[in-house]
Amino acid sequence: MPPDQSAESAEVRLFQQHSRLFESNRFVYPVVSRRSRGVSVGINLNPDMVCNFDCIYCQVDRRSVSETRFVETDQLLAELTSVLQSVISGDLFQESRFASTPDQLRRLNDIAFSGDGEPTTFRNFDEIIAQVADVRRKLVGDEVKVVLITNASMLHREHVARGLQLLDENNGQVWAKLDAGTEEYFKLIDRTTIPFQRVLDNITAAAIVRPLVIQSLFMNVNGEPPPESEIDAFCQRLQGITASGGQLELIQVYTVARQPAESFVAPLTEPQLQHIAARVGSTTGLQTAVFS
Repeated sequence: MPPDQSAESAEVRLFQQHSRLFESNRFVYPVVSRRSRGVSVGINLNPDMVCNFDCIYCQVDRRSVSETRFVETDQLLAELTSVLQSVISGDLFQESRFASTPDQLRRLNDIAFSGDGEPTTFRNFDEIIAQVADVRRKLVGDEVKVVLITNASMLHREHVARGLQLLDENNGQVWAKLDAGTEEYFKLIDRTTIPFQRVLDNITAAAIVRPLVIQSLFMNVNGEPPPESEIDAFCQRLQGITASGGQLELIQVYTVARQPAESFVAPLTEPQLQHIAARVGSTTGLQTAVFS
């Protein structure tokens, strides 16, 4: 294999390693993120692996039994401190899983609330945002982003709104998931009882206050990509958000990278993703980025 292809394959393997387990940690885990183009330090507020969505493409193994059901805040903050220090010092890249990380990716990009479920279901969400922001400020300064990766189902809750305000005050960024343009496709992909309109309303309301990143995962379902009519409807949803005053700074178009929940789900090709992104960009005028 030519050297450049070998390096590319090693990078792909890095992006596929998103295990929530790191050493003996239970809540904090580092990953080399394809979308962050660097190290993202993940915080898992759902160690019980319970989520209010049941996406067909979910890459969390919900068949396994969790050792921890509750978030222990002191332990989480101690783990965060340790992982951040390991990234800053470079010790992280002495670990076998991270030893092949290219130099350009050996940078701390963000601290991300992600994990094994929807982080905003955590009842003390606003408090944990404040505590994590404090650790970040002391160790790495304000330039490192704090990212919330969310399905937007709970953004209307009061304690979540307080958490979003704290994110705004701490170089925060919200990545809101939107995988569909129609109610029917939403139910097929995300398999939840939460109404599609609630998700749309929550994204719109949040985007009026601060710019959002939209994360949209498209895939083959039973061998078929999303129909063109669905992409059209997806574009219309984005236009509806911006027409209401919502600020959308980026639309991330990506596909399955690891083993999904359902065997009938498979990744799209790079040309298919580029086609979707081009349609979104030309129809809405919004900036897009493709991650295959």
